[in-house]
Amino acid sequence: MKTEGLRERKKRAMRRQLSDTATRLFLERGFDSVRVADVAEACGVSEKTVFNYFPTKEALVLDRLEATADALRTHLADPALPPVEAMLRVLAEELRELTTSLAADERALAGYRRFGDLLRETPSLRAYQNDAADRFADVAAEVLAARAGLRAEDPEPQVAAAALLGLWRVQFRALRTHVRPGRPVEDAVAEVTGEVRRAAALLEGGLAEFPAVS
Repeated sequence: MKTEGLRERKKRAMRRQLSDTATRLFLERGFDSVRVADVAEACGVSEKTVFNYFPTKEALVLDRLEATADALRTHLADPALPPVEAMLRVLAEELRELTTSLAADERALAGYRRFGDLLRETPSLRAYQNDAADRFADVAAEVLAARAGLRAEDPEPQVAAAALLGLWRVQFRALRTHVRPGRPVEDAVAEVTGEVRRAAALLEGGLAEFPAVS
């Protein structure tokens, strides 16, 4: 395994700093009241530097969505995993990361709820999130098509990708419902996992017949 170099570590740290600072400012002042220049100033860098890392203002606060695309490429490409099981692994990794962050700080749960409010109340962030879901579906269709020797435009990978991304939406909404102050995180996570698995059970029969690699 290739060891991450100093330059890569610095770039990753800067990206995280920009995203965390932007999120804090957006929560404090509101998304529309904060400029990219304000984020740059708070981090001691130029506005151009911010745009070198993030193409849009929305990307600053939804930076972690890119990790979902990478996970889809990794797990859905594994021919040993049925598509639904592969998607459940993607979702389990996201849930595990969230659980770890919420358990690390008592204030994190309130911050998570406020972050959800920010997404719901900001039209441009909702649109960016929906665009990300469409991109995820495209990624999933491409990977599944490659597994089956099909084109990404063929109906089988298209409908399979749309169904699998439905599980991502189920998890996102279940988190909003069950993760709240005053409730143990472990209980909330169990509820979320249960709802996702109920939805997955509806898909398993149909996608079990998804074409194998030809």
